Amino acid sequence: MPIKVILTDIEGTTSAVSFVFDVLFPYARQHLPAFLRERAAEPAVAEQIAAVRAESGEADADLERVIAILLEWIAADRKATSLKALQGMVWAQGYRAGQLKGHVYPDAVAALRAWHAAGYTLGVYSSGSIQAQKLIFGCSEAGDLTALFDAYFDTTSGGKREAASYARIAAALGRPAGEILFLSDVVEELDAARAAGMATCGLAREGGELAGHRTVASFAAIDPAAC
Repeated sequence: MPIKVILTDIEGTTSAVSFVFDVLFPYARQHLPAFLRERAAEPAVAEQIAAVRAESGEADADLERVIAILLEWIAADRKATSLKALQGMVWAQGYRAGQLKGHVYPDAVAALRAWHAAGYTLGVYSSGSIQAQKLIFGCSEAGDLTALFDAYFDTTSGGKREAASYARIAAALGRPAGEILFLSDVVEELDAARAAGMATCGLAREGGELAGHRTVASFAAIDPAAC
């Protein structure tokens, strides 16, 4: 079945892991407390604060306790949807202020542009919120890349190591799973995508193999027509 859709992970795949851990996470950790204290009453922010209380099991947590919980989650790299949403809001301020620029590998930029021009449907599936995904690509060092993408998916579609998540994404895209190529640097994610029927290709930018999957070191080595 020929590939029609290319679905890509971000962290470690299109973008350096170090950008997330050395730039984005520290920025959120530094600015999140003041952001929440200033904007806690705004509906979108209040909704996520309520979600933090629910997910933590601390329904009566005051704002300072909520902040402490979020900082603990950042330190643990917890994949909490509420945390990702709030981080995205903080990062949005940083991008708008010019304090942040999204990192995307040049080989990924070139390939994504070529695939888009060739008529492939491009999508993103990352544990970061959809807002954060759009910020990385929209305010990237290579300019605004968001026009290249047709769809964005985050953990609201399910965990990235669960085959059912990829089945949901295929349904949302309106394509058979066999027409979708998924790119990631995590073998368990590739396994889940394959279990759902997708084609897979692993990115190992420092070399090595992702067991059971074709593995390359650069987007330049990926030919969707051959997958």
